[in-house]
Amino acid sequence: MILDFLLLSDPNVRIVLLGTMLLSTSSSMIGTFALLKKKTLTSDAIAHAVLPGTCIAFFVTGEKNTTWLIIGAFITGWLSSIAICKITDHSKIKKDTAIAIVSSISFGLGNFLLSMLQHNSQANQCGLKSFLLGSAATLLNEDILLLLGLNLAIIVTLLLFFKAFMVIAFDPLFAKSIGLPVKKIDFLFTTLMVLAIVIGIRTVGTVLMSAMLITPATTARFCTDKISRIMLLAIGISFFSSFTGTFISYSIPYMPTGPWIVLTMSLIAYGSFLMAWYYRTIKKNGGQTF
Repeated sequence: MILDFLLLSDPNVRIVLLGTMLLSTSSSMIGTFALLKKKTLTSDAIAHAVLPGTCIAFFVTGEKNTTWLIIGAFITGWLSSIAICKITDHSKIKKDTAIAIVSSISFGLGNFLLSMLQHNSQANQCGLKSFLLGSAATLLNEDILLLLGLNLAIIVTLLLFFKAFMVIAFDPLFAKSIGLPVKKIDFLFTTLMVLAIVIGIRTVGTVLMSAMLITPATTARFCTDKISRIMLLAIGISFFSSFTGTFISYSIPYMPTGPWIVLTMSLIAYGSFLMAWYYRTIKKNGGQTF
């Protein structure tokens, strides 16, 4: 079984592994900048807000077409990010509170719409409940092609604007002083973040997508403080987790791919936290353990 998996003889394994690898690359790159820009909670709210978009898209089109579902999810994800900014700018409510409000309302609305769809005459054809925790095994060739195009667009844009994103993440006032259009670049980054979250809902679902963004970058930050190394290490952690999660799903029947990917990431993160604490303790005690 291990040899068959490593040789990728099963076409379904090739599709699932390619899909998770593509998602890992773009989400790790976006997650690195989201961590530096302190937008990790915003990404979590966006991930919860894409669920009502997928349901509304199905209501309108009447079919589970990946393209239309992504468009619907993108629209509601974008609206959630705008809502957070408007609530923060035009009221006394703080950003973390605004994120909690938008996240809870949008996810509640999504579950309400989902329950309506599951109890109508199209419940069997719908299958939108898989968007909560993802269903990588159901990815088709056309889904992979769409994901490939969107992921490449995200990666190329990030590489083109890498220096601008980095300067704004560390010092937005300096970026403004040297003539960078901070608001426009922030708008571009938010668009990329929403897109990265949206294209991951088929693989790991709306509930776990924020973990795909945050966990690898946070883990990598404990190992190095250079942004390029953080990004490369985050991609490496995501690749390993995607490979491990896909293998477990392939080896053991009825094991979901997405949750195992996130669980593997979490185990690596906990190990990294413990190692960082251990080395800090040694340094604090002059190189001697307890």
